[in-house]
Amino acid sequence: MSTQSGAAQTLAQKLIAKAAGRSQVAVGEIVNCQVDLAMFHDSSGPRRLKPMLEELGAQVWDKAKVVLVMDHYVPEQDDDSRRIVRIARQWAVDQQLPHVYDSQGICHVVLPQKGHLKPGMFCVGGDSHSPTGGAFGTYMFGIGSTEMLGVVVTGQIWVQVPRTYRMRWNQRLAPGVTAKDMMLHMIGRFGMNGGQYQAVEFCGEAVQALSMQERMTMSNMSAEMGSQVGLIAPDAVTQQWLAGVGVPDVEMEGWQTDEGADATTYDFDAASLAPQVAAPHSPANTRPVGEFAATAIQVAYVGACTGAKLDDLRAAASVLRGQSLPAGVRLMVAPASVQDQAQAEAEGVMAALRGSGAEVLPTACGACSGYGGSIPDGANVIATTARNFKGRMGSATAQVYLASPYTVAASALRGRITDPREVLA
Repeated sequence: MSTQSGAAQTLAQKLIAKAAGRSQVAVGEIVNCQVDLAMFHDSSGPRRLKPMLEELGAQVWDKAKVVLVMDHYVPEQDDDSRRIVRIARQWAVDQQLPHVYDSQGICHVVLPQKGHLKPGMFCVGGDSHSPTGGAFGTYMFGIGSTEMLGVVVTGQIWVQVPRTYRMRWNQRLAPGVTAKDMMLHMIGRFGMNGGQYQAVEFCGEAVQALSMQERMTMSNMSAEMGSQVGLIAPDAVTQQWLAGVGVPDVEMEGWQTDEGADATTYDFDAASLAPQVAAPHSPANTRPVGEFAATAIQVAYVGACTGAKLDDLRAAASVLRGQSLPAGVRLMVAPASVQDQAQAEAEGVMAALRGSGAEVLPTACGACSGYGGSIPDGANVIATTARNFKGRMGSATAQVYLASPYTVAASALRGRITDPREVLA
């Protein structure tokens, strides 16, 4: 590790400096930043912000820079969820918000699919997995309702410039091994106790070889490493993806860490990485899949912003196509967005999943956020979600294991935790 002063800046420093109107910033410095976009959802947003704004007699600073997504309590299943969603919908109408996505999918997937994120932006989200935006070279992090109130009224927030830890993945991943496995491995190694004032940046050949959606999974789960952000320098993959969602002519130059910048680098070998599984009740409880071979499962869940995007659905289908689930195993699939589900339908991916016996759930956060009542008490569950804290998925007695879509699908097929490479071979 070498520390140098001068003009060399990390990607995190560059993004913060731009938002602060500065040429450069130093690690540990506290600066005030202009927010380019604030995102919140039905759970974190209007039901909390509306009464606070009314009490202050304050207005939204710039409605064009606010995005509201209904994803946590839809489709409404009880009086409480109906009340929460009604408040959000009515507030969106009252405020005449231009960017509202109702039941279109999970906020972290819908936001970039609708073209709201691009390199160089500084954004906040009312959800802890908001670092997903870092996959696009966007400085994006989660904040609480009181902080969000400040942003919504002023358009600004202070940050302490974080120290950057670069996770450099050399070589390429083997077939059946994914970004989810990379993240579980790193969380297992470093734990969940990072700190708010650290930035993680993912780099190296294996990261550059990942699709945009796989990169989103990496950045998303930087939250589980205790990092404020999970950044990936934008490149041709980013540019092509943005052009596809209607964001052409993006300024790509300069959004990478300078040689000699103040950062700590860790090296990993992607080629030797085995599929990973996190045991209850922490993502840090991670070991290679082979160590869980005797573990029976009753429920498999392909869902969430870390495990039900189009790439994830394709991965699960590649394992299950033409196969049938054994008796006593329930596989639930909750696509991450309406757009991804439609594309998966067009490709025959959803037909392959249904054909194996999977039941398709609504396109929303669902069981990942403990909503929907789909996880039975006492069951061993293997899921593509980001977290397996006790009670997180609704049932306090369920034992939840985390894995990639390949591993979840293979485990559903065998009725026990299974290395997907055995099935794919």
